[in-house]
Amino acid sequence: MTRVKRGSVARRYREEILDFASGFRGAHSRLFKAANQQRNKALTCAYVDRKNRRRKFRRLWIARINAAARKNGITYGSTIHNLCENQVFLNCRTLAQVAILDAYCSSRLIREISE
Repeated sequence: MTRVKRGSVARRYREEILDFASGFRGAHSRLFKAANQQRNKALTCAYVDRKNRRRKFRRLWIARINAAARKNGITYGSTIHNLCENQVFLNCRTLAQVAILDAYCSSRLIREISE
């Protein structure tokens, strides 16, 4: 079998990985093996953290809606239940924005649906 010389292909591959790792600290930005391991770890953490970001935002929205609901004397669960019963289809993100930006409107909405 003939010998395959991978000089340019291997160099380009290594350069791409080192370019990705250029902002890392120490050997992680200079040595190929360390940079490759750190790159794999960074991409794995980025994937996991994209899921966690959605989870954290959902918790924040629920906390904001709950705070607005409790000012009007009811809980988050009963607020969501009343919204569904009255066929008000607003998602948690929108409800949280209304609760933060317009307290009067959110309290009015909560009072209307709880009656």
